[in-house]
Amino acid sequence: MKKLRKRLKQLTVKQLELPKDVIFDLPRITMIAPFQMYIENHRGVIQFTDQYLHLRLSKGELKIYGSQLVIRAILPEEVFIEGIIKSIEYIE
Repeated sequence: MKKLRKRLKQLTVKQLELPKDVIFDLPRITMIAPFQMYIENHRGVIQFTDQYLHLRLSKGELKIYGSQLVIRAILPEEVFIEGIIKSIEYIE
């Protein structure tokens, strides 16, 4: 049943030309230089310091390393951070 549902979603995306992140609830990450990052479709903050942000995603986790990190805005499914972003790690 899961395979059928996944296949149906894939066909819907292809036929309607919808973005995959909308249908499959995937994270969308927008980065502006190494100073700002906007993450959509997160499922919560696991840990945060001025050097590290660990987010739960619908499928996996995202770790952001840097310095002077600040959460400028956080909404139920969106987070906007600023600081010096040095690296990003996705864990499935």
